[in-house]
Amino acid sequence: MTEMPAQPVVHEVNTRVWLRELGPRTGRPPGLAEVPKDAWDELTPAGVDVVWLMGVWERSPLGRSIALGDPVLRASFDAAVPGTREEDIAGSPYCIRRYAVDEALGGAEGLAAARAALGRRGVGLLLDYVPNHVAPDSPWVAEHPEYFVRGDADDVRRDPAAFLDTGRSVLARGRDPFFPPWPDVVQLDAFAPELRRATTEVLTAIGEMCDGVRCDMAMLMMNEVFARTWGARVGPPPEQDFWSEVLAGVRGRHPRMLFAAEAYWDREWALQEQGFDFCYDKRLYDRILHESAGSVRAHLRADETYQRRLVRFLENHDEPRAAQTMSPDKERAAAVLIATLPGATLWHEGQFTGRRIHLPVFLDRRVDEPPDQGLRAFHERLLARVHRSGMRTGHWRLLESRLWPDNTSGLDLIASCWTGDAGRFLTVVNLSDHRAQARVPLPWPELGQDTWELTELLFSDDRYGRSGAELLDSGLYVDLPPWGTHVFSVASPGS
Repeated sequence: MTEMPAQPVVHEVNTRVWLRELGPRTGRPPGLAEVPKDAWDELTPAGVDVVWLMGVWERSPLGRSIALGDPVLRASFDAAVPGTREEDIAGSPYCIRRYAVDEALGGAEGLAAARAALGRRGVGLLLDYVPNHVAPDSPWVAEHPEYFVRGDADDVRRDPAAFLDTGRSVLARGRDPFFPPWPDVVQLDAFAPELRRATTEVLTAIGEMCDGVRCDMAMLMMNEVFARTWGARVGPPPEQDFWSEVLAGVRGRHPRMLFAAEAYWDREWALQEQGFDFCYDKRLYDRILHESAGSVRAHLRADETYQRRLVRFLENHDEPRAAQTMSPDKERAAAVLIATLPGATLWHEGQFTGRRIHLPVFLDRRVDEPPDQGLRAFHERLLARVHRSGMRTGHWRLLESRLWPDNTSGLDLIASCWTGDAGRFLTVVNLSDHRAQARVPLPWPELGQDTWELTELLFSDDRYGRSGAELLDSGLYVDLPPWGTHVFSVASPGS
């Protein structure tokens, strides 16, 4: 496995769309083994540690046919890609028939070549796993009905949208507790010991092909959530939680395999306790987009150890594009913030170039959008400079700002620092649409009485001399424009 840092930077790519768009370079859409070297280089700019190839598994033909017949889905496809044709609809990458690499992408050999290409760049490979459900034409449906939540003929008559009669058994359709059943998948039984063993085997096999997996809607399989969703139909919960048992089994074979959970409903800490390396930080995403700087700051008061195991993001394939939800200046400020926080970070292919159209995952074609080369340069410089600084190898701390009675604009500043072998680093972000001022006392007693040099790391090389006594006592004076940022290294002159 490729050695990954403790807090990796992940770049997600919609594999089928990406390969299709490489077609003009190669004469036809390539398989994963035929991707040009420069395309891999573009996908892995300096600072990217892991590529998530989303959607490599064999999709369900039956699931695709269900999507083709759904007028609501078809309307959403045409809204994102006007003139969508049937051949543009690949089906959902989360309606999986088998965990075999799609032959249209080059099969297992193609994936192995892709992993090798990434490995030569020192970049790891992340793939998907969907624990909650499989497609109705999965071999498991016929061969292992004991893996599924079961029903009977009365259930089918009473609620045909929630149950599937396979001719041999009646199985529940997949769902989460807050939405109607999904019509294109069947529900696996998290409490069934046979399913737990099968999940362990599948993930162990996947572990031979990649460096880690992102587990879709992982919280749905937790004992507490699963019991509340399915009640008496699945009986009492086992003594051990689903993920505690499964992940322990997989790590017996792949001790360094990375597991990231898509997680909601404040289940992040519990999933970390059950063995996940990382969990989505959807709360931070929502607070940055919709709430105040004070709300963001409150979120960041959590213990550093917990925060180091979160995944920070501003968009992914489930969320609207960042360029659509934020102004350009706010997007840049938010990017600086998450890039300099503890935890993994997730960046979505197209985010760097300002794509605005959210593409349904069923499609393998998207509309052309002119790339914002300035935004690309911004993101690539941000990731490269943060990586090169080594700041995220140290210890992180949220800082408090000092305000004045007649000026509370500093409430909109988020200040934090890193301290470690790589040095001392300070980040200040103005998360507001107005100018903000404050003083930020620094937490390093060793600053003493000497003069220290603050060097801007990201978008200039400006240097400022400041007294250590001032930095420790009254604090660094900060005056930032709307959505402005500072990222400083703090060092003695000449060091």
